[in-house]
Amino acid sequence: MLSNCSSIHFAPIQGYTDAIYRNVHARIFGGIDTYYTPFVRLEKDTFRNKDLHDINPSVNEAPIIPQLLGSTPEELKRIASLFISQGYTHADINLGCPFIPIVRKYKGAGLLPYPEKVAALFAVLEEIPELTFSIKMRLGWENSNECLTLLPLINDFAFSHITVHARIGVQQYKGETDLEGFGKFYEQCAHPVYFNGDIQTKEDMENLKNRFPHIQGFVIGRGLLANPALASEYKEGKKMPLEEKRQKLQLFHKELFTLYEARLQGETQLLTKLKTIWDYLLPDAERKLRKKISKSSRLEQYTEAVQTLLTQYTYVQ
Repeated sequence: MLSNCSSIHFAPIQGYTDAIYRNVHARIFGGIDTYYTPFVRLEKDTFRNKDLHDINPSVNEAPIIPQLLGSTPEELKRIASLFISQGYTHADINLGCPFIPIVRKYKGAGLLPYPEKVAALFAVLEEIPELTFSIKMRLGWENSNECLTLLPLINDFAFSHITVHARIGVQQYKGETDLEGFGKFYEQCAHPVYFNGDIQTKEDMENLKNRFPHIQGFVIGRGLLANPALASEYKEGKKMPLEEKRQKLQLFHKELFTLYEARLQGETQLLTKLKTIWDYLLPDAERKLRKKISKSSRLEQYTEAVQTLLTQYTYVQ
């Protein structure tokens, strides 16, 4: 096992990494230090029921950090109060979401070009001593200098760590990550820095660690959805044996199926939810078999297609 490996955290992805998914992943694959919840926000001045359910400690077995999304001090304080009422002692502030409907409301990555708005948010954090805070952010919205403009504000507050997705917001999730831009922030940041963006293999993490030896953690989203064993593979320093991976994948899918079936109403809802797993899972599997899963119109077809794929799944050792 690697002795100097960084911590690994599961990034929040709306529609995918809900409490059921997080719990099952933690039980079967593990390797994750903390799971971040998809961001909690106020919608029409109230909280969404699905967000309230997702952060409820009674439905969470895995270690989680709730994430908040807001553009004003008032929003931040209300969401923070919710977290405190649920017994949380740490919260993550989202300054990275690049989706246009969010950005237009000066939330997520939409805040990055406005240091005065960010300063107003940070100013109220000292009024919330019950919580410690971290940030998940991008290098900027339109250019990577925006994160450097914010650095004095970030360095002045006692954040536990800063997660940086090494892209700008206008890229969404396209194009290459900007390692040079990340490096400038990393070198000047006074807090522990976690890297986020396009981590697909344990070699990706090893290469990043070699280039940026003081990285304290990796925050991975799509890479873990594609390969749920990725975190444990990095920490063990080797690829999971194929037969072990097949068995874990089968158990992983079986548990997700059972738990979503108990929660959702009817075959159509369940089938729709289960198919989302395959938006990312095992992209290296045979295309024809993945297509059978996506084309399934009944649960019987779906389960047969999944069983065939998982039985035949292989990779180059």
